[in-house]
Amino acid sequence: MEVLKEKAQLQRYTAYKDSGVEWLGEVPEHWESVRMKFLYTDYSEKNKKDEELLSVTQDKGVVPRSWVENRMVMPSGNLESFKFIQKGDFAISLRSFEGGLEYCHHDGIISPAYTVLKQRRKDLESSYYKYLFKSHSFISELQTSVVGIREGKNISFNELSYSLMPIPRPEEQTAIANFLDKKCGKIDTAITQKQKLIELLKERKQIVIQELVTGKKVWNKEKNAWIEPVEVRDSGVEWIGEIPEHWEVKRLKNVCRINLNSLPETTPKNYEFQYVDIGSVSFEKGVTVTETYKFKSAPSRARRIAKTGDTVISTVRTYLKAIDFVDEVKSAYIYSTGFAVLQPESIVYPEFLAFLVKSNSFTDQVTINSKGMSYPAINSTDLSNLFMVHSDYGTQKMIVRYFKEESAKLEKSINLNLKQIEKLREYKSSLIDAAVTGKIKVS
Repeated sequence: MEVLKEKAQLQRYTAYKDSGVEWLGEVPEHWESVRMKFLYTDYSEKNKKDEELLSVTQDKGVVPRSWVENRMVMPSGNLESFKFIQKGDFAISLRSFEGGLEYCHHDGIISPAYTVLKQRRKDLESSYYKYLFKSHSFISELQTSVVGIREGKNISFNELSYSLMPIPRPEEQTAIANFLDKKCGKIDTAITQKQKLIELLKERKQIVIQELVTGKKVWNKEKNAWIEPVEVRDSGVEWIGEIPEHWEVKRLKNVCRINLNSLPETTPKNYEFQYVDIGSVSFEKGVTVTETYKFKSAPSRARRIAKTGDTVISTVRTYLKAIDFVDEVKSAYIYSTGFAVLQPESIVYPEFLAFLVKSNSFTDQVTINSKGMSYPAINSTDLSNLFMVHSDYGTQKMIVRYFKEESAKLEKSINLNLKQIEKLREYKSSLIDAAVTGKIKVS
């Protein structure tokens, strides 16, 4: 990757001195090291209720609420108590101990729970400190200013004010910021391109499933390939369209049984199990996490029993597409009653059923037949009446085998790009750290 090749070309300053603090280490000899309290002050101006309401975010900084995609709940109460913050100021957020200080991009007001920092010296370029205050080196120093524990953690400016901060010459501050804007921009572009490629590869997986389970591609022995079927007929279902001549259309209830087994209320109170809730199942990865409970303290919805070869599919919050094939390990779990457990009949190859209900053609029908806006749900009866395309058992096995082969190739490419993205992010982080602490010389 070109952006990584540039690393070897970076140079150092000619002379360094010990900064006196571990997080900075050696700094260029001509740089100052000054305590934070001499650079920034805790600023609190209120009674500005007519100013624009801002959001303090880790990824975008302090921005108007209209800039935030997932709109936050509007605050209630007296806006006169909210703090005024100007472009170029910084905010100590409730998660700053994890992600650094937030740069303000726009004048407005923020919750009084945040600390507003305004610079005290004229020779400070906020564009440089925007990078410094987000660097891993600085975040490590922030840990010395944390007060509270666990979810109650926060940064005390009284503590932070005694931390030493680097001060390059003003022209160097500007040069460092410009350098990082350019380099980080290239890295971010490369990351975005790889993320788009990953999405295309995921879409390709879905296309392969769709083509196979709906009969748009069938195995041809003579050509030794998967091709479009020659002989087709109308399925009689508008959204399915044409299907291979010898395939059928069935309702889900004709190929599987639903919710056969549940934990009885007579279950011993000390019976211990791993529980899977709706939010614990990812469309891409299946079951991602479980919680251990005893029956007496478990949620009342922890009742569904699944066996090896079954498929679980969410019937509440159906937009999550929480679907997974149950293997031997997962058969030991207890699932939420928010799942439907599909037990295939003998005419259905178990893994084929899982692939089928994960296809767009099926999940789209689940969505269409779900009721409710905030928490759309489909009942078991409506789910069981959804249509599916049915082929013979041998064909289903071939489809599963072929999809696994194709999926493995696509997953290999996806994982390669994920690793490259991780390397790019690591390089970006190390580049920022090196530039803002003077470990490399910016020309």
